[in-house]
Amino acid sequence: MTHLAVPEWGRAPVGPQGFSVAQAEALVAAARGHPLGGADGSGIVSDHRHYLQARQMVGVLAAPGCSLEILPKVDPDAPHEDMPTVRRRLVALLDLALGLDIGAGAATAMGWGAGNLLEILIRIFADRLLVETRRGLPRRYLPHEDDLSALRGRLDVTRQFTHHAVRPDRLACRYDQLSSDLPLLQVMKAAVLALRRLSRAPDTQRLLDELRFVLAGVSDIPLSSLPWDRVSIDRTNRRWESLFALARLLVRRDWQSTSASAGGGEGVALLFAMNDLFEAAVAALLRQDLAGSGIDVVAQGGLRYCLGDWRGDEDCTGHLFQTRPDILLRRDGEVVAIVDTKWKSLSGDPLDRRKGVGQADVYQMMAYARLYRCDRLMLLYPARPGSGGAVVREFGMDGGRELLVLGQVDMSGSLDDARTGLSGLVAGMLSPLAT
Repeated sequence: MTHLAVPEWGRAPVGPQGFSVAQAEALVAAARGHPLGGADGSGIVSDHRHYLQARQMVGVLAAPGCSLEILPKVDPDAPHEDMPTVRRRLVALLDLALGLDIGAGAATAMGWGAGNLLEILIRIFADRLLVETRRGLPRRYLPHEDDLSALRGRLDVTRQFTHHAVRPDRLACRYDQLSSDLPLLQVMKAAVLALRRLSRAPDTQRLLDELRFVLAGVSDIPLSSLPWDRVSIDRTNRRWESLFALARLLVRRDWQSTSASAGGGEGVALLFAMNDLFEAAVAALLRQDLAGSGIDVVAQGGLRYCLGDWRGDEDCTGHLFQTRPDILLRRDGEVVAIVDTKWKSLSGDPLDRRKGVGQADVYQMMAYARLYRCDRLMLLYPARPGSGGAVVREFGMDGGRELLVLGQVDMSGSLDDARTGLSGLVAGMLSPLAT
């Protein structure tokens, strides 16, 4: 088994020191099978004959006999970052952004030697599911129909006098039976069977085999037919909520895919666009920090249109070119600030007045200011490790009083430190509103 780990935009060699040509072709085929890969897979990795170059995705791409792990490039100036540390940061970001509640489990999984992100998440899932099943499986009364020799429940009169008209020894019964064959556990069993095929760690395989035995009484349902929409999380099974979210992550095409499409060969992928992950993590931290403040954090909201039909004597109503700001901060329904996240580095050159900000990003923020009647805006970037959160520069917009802040937040340390840095940035941006 050949496993290589590279940062975003990093290169994995093809040749004696890396993947074989056949392995590289299988990985590219797996990338083509992923919805983010594009027709040729180059949205995830590009094939340059002597090396595979990763794109701005993070996660694991696997094929028979090989796997490529792509980790976040936290510090662009560091040629070689400590991979286990970066991997722990990535797991923490996933936990925060997706609400998986896997903090303690991740440390345990890595302590057991789970060597890549996919194995870590599979081990966490197996450990947590085993704990929950030992506490008891959820059960509910489900309706059943059966032909019995003695009456149980109610008699199905129609069936009795049609199918059993000449069989008085058989009674068509309808009754409720306490069962664990529920949609939630059907999802769990399907996940166990699918992950057993993916896992390469002997200890994790043993746990998954034990879980398969524990769930033997639950129906086997193909992944394509799982009853995701019929799973109901309520007060009786609330402790399964984050475990269900983890199962969705691993076996359903929400953020990524672990099921190859028809064009993806035999490969599997567990991949995340780093831009989306950074945005979701920032939104989650802001919700924690602003809880109880009267300010709501809305991710991917707004949805106002830029253009509509022009009528000279009345205001235009837009219906073309819909906008979707990354994060809106609202108070009493009014947008008080807009934050757009960018997973890329700002220029460190003190002579660069633009700080490396893309011109298209500036135009976008100006459009947001106009459409949402908002005069507090921020472009938020990751900071270099150890630098904390800081305002890099503040700009005004020509002809108005709108404030555009360039901010940075350090995501390399603890999430508490990142939340503190964000808190200072947002408080500084909103402080003029209080005066």
